Amino acid sequence: MNKLAAKIFSYRSYTPIPFLIVMVIFQEATWQSLLIGFGIALLGEFFRLWGVSYAGSETRTTGSVGGTYLVVSGPFAHLRNPLYLGNILLYVGIGVMSMALFPWLQIAALVFFVIQYHFIIKEEEGYLRKTFGKEYEDFYNNVPRLIPQFKAYKNGNLEQPKYNPGAGLRSERRTLQAFSLVTIIIVALWAVKYFG
Repeated sequence: MNKLAAKIFSYRSYTPIPFLIVMVIFQEATWQSLLIGFGIALLGEFFRLWGVSYAGSETRTTGSVGGTYLVVSGPFAHLRNPLYLGNILLYVGIGVMSMALFPWLQIAALVFFVIQYHFIIKEEEGYLRKTFGKEYEDFYNNVPRLIPQFKAYKNGNLEQPKYNPGAGLRSERRTLQAFSLVTIIIVALWAVKYFG
């Protein structure tokens, strides 16, 4: 892994924090932005939870890129990086909820995270290509990176982890707590401003 990608990968859980702080401080939420943004963020969390229910806790690694399975089932049959799409939708959704410095902060956050995930995904693709060879090449050539396709990819030759929503929820606990906390803060600030 090159040094820049390794640094980005190891700190990827913390890079949203400055954006979230700014979104809370400068929030200008309306009831419409709260509903629309919450819906977008909920869609993001759906992709994340669906993904970790297949890929498990390996998605939580911060040391280096790696994985036991080439996961091609569940959401991975429709796009190669459902968790990163989920993250982007979560951040955009929270940004829309807050309406902070709209639309410039949301655009800046979107650009930042697309660039960040570009480096991480390229590094992961190199690892998967080296580890799984032809099986990964076939998956790579038939499944889009971040935009879901309707038709599910199938490869019966690959051993797959079992779908485990309980383990997915346990793995997602931290993300769900952070999402809930930020949502409660933004709604509370909106309520104080609107009803106060």
